[in-house]
Amino acid sequence: MTKTLLYDRHLALGGRMVEFAGWELPVQYPTGPKAEHLAVRERAGLFDIDHMGQVIVSGPDALAFLQRVLTADIAAIPQGQAGYALMCYADGGTVDDTFVYALPGRYLVAINASNNVKDTRWLEAQTYGLNVSVRNVSEETYMLALQGPLAAAIMQPLTDADLSALAYHHAVEGTVAGVPGIISHTGYTGEDGFELYLAASGAVAAWDAIMAQGAPQGLLPIGLAARDSLRFEAAMPLYGQELGPSISPLEAGLSWAVSWTKGPFIGREALLKQRLEGVTRTLVAFRMLDRGVPRHEYPVLSDGQVVGVVTSGMYAPTLDQFLGLAFVPPASRRPGTELSIGIRGRENRAVVVKKPFYIPAYRRS
Repeated sequence: MTKTLLYDRHLALGGRMVEFAGWELPVQYPTGPKAEHLAVRERAGLFDIDHMGQVIVSGPDALAFLQRVLTADIAAIPQGQAGYALMCYADGGTVDDTFVYALPGRYLVAINASNNVKDTRWLEAQTYGLNVSVRNVSEETYMLALQGPLAAAIMQPLTDADLSALAYHHAVEGTVAGVPGIISHTGYTGEDGFELYLAASGAVAAWDAIMAQGAPQGLLPIGLAARDSLRFEAAMPLYGQELGPSISPLEAGLSWAVSWTKGPFIGREALLKQRLEGVTRTLVAFRMLDRGVPRHEYPVLSDGQVVGVVTSGMYAPTLDQFLGLAFVPPASRRPGTELSIGIRGRENRAVVVKKPFYIPAYRRS
């Protein structure tokens, strides 16, 4: 397994290390996942997310290339801003979901940890006929995330960037604790905060400085367990559960990230067919009515018949409820529809509710 440069810091903080996507990462610290989760909702949390991948796309045809391989209209992303987009196979299945940053002279594409090698090879294979460079910079880039309502107050003394002028989904090149990189006003928790793409040589210094600066305000290090419950409450998709090679963006409820007017892109015809004919399954949110924890791949039933499958399910600390996401037939998508979740041979009642469970900060402002 690969260890991040902060491995020793995690051990010193009491982190319990587990394998994730080929990396040895902290799943939780002695405070526990619930305390970490609530720290991000109420104060701030710092995440080591260096397992994520980063690719630089540059050259005269960089924009044309990204328009070919991504579902969103990349031309609509002004310099200094970021946008969500998906890569699809020709049949409409999802290669990966990404964040794309339009930077001076280049684009930065952030990709998922488990897909780093696959995505890079996929992108390289689509460069035919275009003057474009695709370069994976994951080893030289270190990714941290500082999330929570106090994130800006904690980080502002450590950076030369004016965070008050950095709107949501905007990014700027600057320094954090003297370490150069990109400061992005984005995140995967439903809270306000920043994702940092820093020079790997300064990762430890940046981590230590942020932890020290945030300690008086209750900043905690955050493990994988709380990261998952945070993104889950905000109904943000996880590749391998809500997205995958056999799941299309339309089925996952991400049609807003598909541009039908920008021109051809890989997967467009298959997705257009789904759009015109209708999907056969759709992603819904549900709340448990009976006691029981819904888990990934548990069956969803209606009138005793299996009609779908749970993608993610758990206890949601902010809401103090057991909740889940599941693929079901479109006829069962309406909030208020009662379903059952198969848990250890029993049918436990649940009800469809609106997504997301927790309204993200950028939608509350």
